[in-house]
Amino acid sequence: MSRPKTAMVMAAGLGTRMRPLSNDRPKALVEVAGKPLLAYVIDPLVAAGVERIVVNVHAHPDQIEAYLAGRRDAEFLISDERERLLETGGGVKHARALLGDDPIFRCNSDYVWVKPGEPAMEALVREWDPARMDALVTVIPKDRTLGFDTPGDFYQDAEGRLTHRGERPSAPLHAFGVEIIDPRTIYADPREAFSLRDVWFRSADKGRLFGLQLDGLWMQVGDPAARDVAEAQLRARVS
Repeated sequence: MSRPKTAMVMAAGLGTRMRPLSNDRPKALVEVAGKPLLAYVIDPLVAAGVERIVVNVHAHPDQIEAYLAGRRDAEFLISDERERLLETGGGVKHARALLGDDPIFRCNSDYVWVKPGEPAMEALVREWDPARMDALVTVIPKDRTLGFDTPGDFYQDAEGRLTHRGERPSAPLHAFGVEIIDPRTIYADPREAFSLRDVWFRSADKGRLFGLQLDGLWMQVGDPAARDVAEAQLRARVS
């Protein structure tokens, strides 16, 4: 079992859809049930044994730096995108010197989930097979998600391989922004700014993009209404 010790957390978005909550703070520090979004992904990474966590920054970067400086449970490094946003793939490539070439967790910072039983990160580690996979992406059936505004992303075959819906009007699975990936597939892209989806699609064409379906409720927190829904779901589960 190969366990990544490094993670990349994407926190450099402008957060325009989250306004007015993001007028004076980065989207990653908007709170849900009293806890910043960024913590909802960092806490599970630390629990999974991740020792180094790289966070990219753009909007309100000093606030993210201050939040991370207050944590002592991992080594936190900043990948600076103040001058230019590089998208998801470009953001990872920009951080290569901090991430290294071994497999990493790569996570978005605007997701919240409630999963019974085995933690999500542990499930990914258990299923990760670098001999067969370029990436192992968390994928969730649409009826167990909230806050997604797309018609689904992927189909999955019996072996676990993913194919994107392409021109089809819908697909049964949403890609959730938590995965293990071989970052060398991202570094190989010659562009400076590009989407991680381009890398996924190339891996899918080679039969090396895999998905892991997990139980529980999985929520994308992209705007104030979605924040309110996620907060209500979390509070209902502790009341």
